[in-house]
Amino acid sequence: MSGASFLVVPQWQGSGSSRAMRLIDGAEAIQGDLPATATTVVTVPASAGESLGTGVHRFSALTSVHEAASAELMLLESPVVTIGGDCAADLASVQHAVAAREPGSVALVWFDAHGDLNDVQSSPSGAFHGMVVRALLGDAPDGLASSGASLLSPGSLVLAGTRSLDDGESAYIIENGIRMLSAETLSEPRDVVAAVESTGASSVYLHIDLDVLDPATIDGIGYPEPFGVQPEQLSDVIRALRGRFELAGAAITEFAPESPERAGHDLPVILRILGALTGPLQPSGSSSTAGAARHLSTDPRTAGDAL
Repeated sequence: MSGASFLVVPQWQGSGSSRAMRLIDGAEAIQGDLPATATTVVTVPASAGESLGTGVHRFSALTSVHEAASAELMLLESPVVTIGGDCAADLASVQHAVAAREPGSVALVWFDAHGDLNDVQSSPSGAFHGMVVRALLGDAPDGLASSGASLLSPGSLVLAGTRSLDDGESAYIIENGIRMLSAETLSEPRDVVAAVESTGASSVYLHIDLDVLDPATIDGIGYPEPFGVQPEQLSDVIRALRGRFELAGAAITEFAPESPERAGHDLPVILRILGALTGPLQPSGSSSTAGAARHLSTDPRTAGDAL
């Protein structure tokens, strides 16, 4: 894939974790392996921000980051791969990708152990990272909610690897007929491709919260859930989707390592996923090297081909 851009958004204010600032370290650790000439960093406020009566914790900081990211996205070549930060780090990126294309032509595949479908009323925590998909569907305070050309419809959403839902989220999924694929389903890439085909979309945006992975395969996540996806399965699904649809954009979020040493332990897994998102696709029937861990900033295989 040529012309990909990276947008690093080390946002932590959307998280409900007491260790949320580890998300800054996670984003910076991944940034160290990105090509500097293709990478833009959004400045995130140091302050937590205020809710301003919205029911969303740290609302003022979140809107500030959203505005800054939106401005940067106007200058970047598509597709943009966003590196978070919490799950809301790519809110502006999804909205930008949807608004840039014909209505209904972009499917959002939300790889996440959680639904992130709460609204202000149903959220048990008030943390925005659990409300971001609902915001993309238009249900959030002004300044965060999608509207107009950026509005995503429930029919264009596919939840993948989801296995932990609040009651309000489950009810919303049923009421709106949202497609949801279990972690087990991701072992068959063709089933995921078929689910996206059923939306009628011609392109995909791939949001990857690292807690979609089985916690035995990665340490630096704040909200692990058992029985997740294996990294090689996720990579195969990503490549299958890229082989069938235009990639409108992507994100990797919620990397929260305990220390620089532990970050180094997890980075090979993350780089495999980045390789699946940005590396050249193998012709049908040929052997693939995309699963091998590599440094995107230095590996000669990606310097000209993947970016």
